[in-house]
Amino acid sequence: MSTLMEIEQAVEKLSTQEKQELILFLSARLRDEGARLPEPRKFSREQIQSWVAEDEADLERFRRGK
Repeated sequence: MSTLMEIEQAVEKLSTQEKQELILFLSARLRDEGARLPEPRKFSREQIQSWVAEDEADLERFRRGK
């Protein structure tokens, strides 16, 4: 496999367990190479409140069976 596309296609054929093992393998290699974690994402208070309200509305609909 020489291209990212070939690797991605091969990954699609892996089991969930194998994909988890691959993630752990890649994470370890990135750490060994000194890769930095991405910066934390920042969300506004309004965005978070909107998500919470949407989640609570979804939960209420779920409880009512709709």
